[in-house]
Amino acid sequence: MQVENGLDPAGIDKTYIIGNGVIAKALAVALSLNGRSVTILRGSVDNSGASHELVQVDTGEELLSARIEISSISSYETLDGLLVLTNKSFGNEQIARKLYARAKQSPIVFLQNGLHVENAFLEMGFEKLYRCVLMATSQAAGENRVRFRLVTASPIGVIAGPGEMLASIVAQLNTSIFPFRPEADIQPFIWKKVISNCVFNSICPLLETDNGVFRRNAAVLEMGKQVIRECLVVAREHGLCLTEEDIVQNILSISEMSEGQKISTYQDILNRRETEIDSLNLEIARLAQRLGNVAVPTTSLLGELIKLKSNISMQQIS
Repeated sequence: MQVENGLDPAGIDKTYIIGNGVIAKALAVALSLNGRSVTILRGSVDNSGASHELVQVDTGEELLSARIEISSISSYETLDGLLVLTNKSFGNEQIARKLYARAKQSPIVFLQNGLHVENAFLEMGFEKLYRCVLMATSQAAGENRVRFRLVTASPIGVIAGPGEMLASIVAQLNTSIFPFRPEADIQPFIWKKVISNCVFNSICPLLETDNGVFRRNAAVLEMGKQVIRECLVVAREHGLCLTEEDIVQNILSISEMSEGQKISTYQDILNRRETEIDSLNLEIARLAQRLGNVAVPTTSLLGELIKLKSNISMQQIS
């Protein structure tokens, strides 16, 4: 299959990235530098005029920059192209309503953390839904400047819709800067990432420390293992065969790679923004409660503490 400058047999020639956070910026720069047509759309801001902003991405090896078009969903009557959701998943119900009349037939890729982030779109009848599991970390390093660290190529799989579009979607998004790959069975990857996030996104913000703490401190890693064990029981009840050793190694790898970097939930709390903990620890706790025979006390408590810490932080906005 020949793909050139984002054109492919599925007719997708434009990428809209919803959300204007650090991952959105890194992806937009990677696509733009590879000749792809890309626009960032603010998910929660309406009726803002389009602008072109210089965005810089520090990969650790080089500083990349591109001028990116930034607009809002409400500026478009129709969105014909590939949509990539990088906004916080708690906003998905609102985003689904905005996209229903504009892009119900367009393919949508969820580049978000958490379990069941696509549910609002499924309930509204969207038919081309694909899930990506992010294998990179990113952090703000200044105004329109992002520190981006790649772990490996991020897998994309089908949630609903035609499997034959998957290769075209991956081809449109894939670059050497920010690589993607197709995955036939995405669910194990989703759960592995969610469990890892349940560890990082609760423990690091509560300890007010960076991602590298798990490779530096054995006691902190042991608490992480306790969360992993609880989450694995829930995963197995849902038909997922994952191992503690595999997830621990994943956490240690990310911890080493992102030493000194703050996890997204910690960044959100510091910036007095809502977090995604509802789709992580608290979603695992809800699933355990529905099962009835599974307890996840540590996972649940850490999630509730993050919720409280986030709410207190947001109440301090003057």
